[in-house]
Amino acid sequence: MGLSTATGTQAYELYADDDTHLNADMQAVFGWMNSRKNYDGTPGGSSWREGFIKYGVSGDQGLGGAGTLRGAFNLVSSATWGDGDAAGNTDGSERTTKIEDAWLGWRSADLVPALGQDGVDFSFGRQVVKLGRGFLINDDGPNLGKGPAGGDLNRGGAYYIAARHAFDRTAVLRLGGQDGLHGSVLWLKSDNRAQAETELAAGTLDYSGAAGTLGLTWIHGLDVNPRWASPLQSQRKDLDVYSLRGEGSAGIDNASFAFEYAWQDKPQGSEQAWYGEAGYTFADAPWAPTLTYRYTRYSTGWDSLFTGLSTGYGTWFQGEVAANYAGPFNSNTGIHHLGLKVKPREDLTLCALYFDFSTLGRRSQLNLDARELDLYAEWAVSEHLIVSPLVGLYQPRKSAENGGNQVGGNGTNVYSQLLLIMPF
Repeated sequence: MGLSTATGTQAYELYADDDTHLNADMQAVFGWMNSRKNYDGTPGGSSWREGFIKYGVSGDQGLGGAGTLRGAFNLVSSATWGDGDAAGNTDGSERTTKIEDAWLGWRSADLVPALGQDGVDFSFGRQVVKLGRGFLINDDGPNLGKGPAGGDLNRGGAYYIAARHAFDRTAVLRLGGQDGLHGSVLWLKSDNRAQAETELAAGTLDYSGAAGTLGLTWIHGLDVNPRWASPLQSQRKDLDVYSLRGEGSAGIDNASFAFEYAWQDKPQGSEQAWYGEAGYTFADAPWAPTLTYRYTRYSTGWDSLFTGLSTGYGTWFQGEVAANYAGPFNSNTGIHHLGLKVKPREDLTLCALYFDFSTLGRRSQLNLDARELDLYAEWAVSEHLIVSPLVGLYQPRKSAENGGNQVGGNGTNVYSQLLLIMPF
């Protein structure tokens, strides 16, 4: 749940000519995790390991002036060992192999000049779907194991490293390419019981220029499975979500800006969530440091839908301990975030992420006020190995004994992990 590697699944070329490409896809991720505190009501801490291998084929075929046919088929084998994670989502016994990607698509090439190169892009099947920066829809997480609901929500474990992301059934039509005016319409259905097997439709309309992108999103909930739906998820049927978003440099060199304001119209009332972010890279300074500030606010009954880790640590799982184990889980909170990233070498990135969480309402139920500091590195040892160690220091205001959920007092929890990411 906490990590979706930026490298993606890598491809080894099996065959290529002017019209045909066939690739073997493979990626492996393995992690060691340790948390000195737990958040599932059990005393002590947890030590566990997670891993997955994704493997399959992908390719494309030119259709002689009638566009390009594309597709992919991949499996994922995942497992968790040891105690299971610090929130009790896994118990260490998960072992599963399932189909992850199985989709076909068609791009128009230059067949429709008015819409530009590949101005029509249609795909369907089992695939990842992302809207904008993933604030509302990023992928079909989370990856729970046998811990919750007597194992009925088990998706194969590997909860933190997020082995599975694809929606079970999708149909996506994108029009207009990536520049100027462009948009999309889509339908998707989840087979993830932790997401109540939600079905929805959505549309986007964007304008992209040199200064950035402005966009509108609309989402309509079609159905949920009441057997698996939480009280919050049960309101997804007939839910309407609207958002205005933007991202880009605004014409300022080395700067980045992003925002989104979203409104949910639900049977039990309306909810809002929004964020504003600004960043700047000091390109001429040693190690080219990038400084980022973001404020995010989720109203008391906000449904985080299919948000996920979008552009690296901290989006939109904010805080490695908070977002994955302790909460808040993108609802009923305001979050200040400050990030600093430097590159001592081309193959090495160092980063510090600070988060301040403030519970907005319903403090009588669970107070998740906290602060967290995460320190991590990403070292590209070779083309086929990335090493990423991380230490998180999490300080809640309340413990499980007086209104929070950290067992064993509100002292600082030291969380540590080491990830090996192996694209082949």
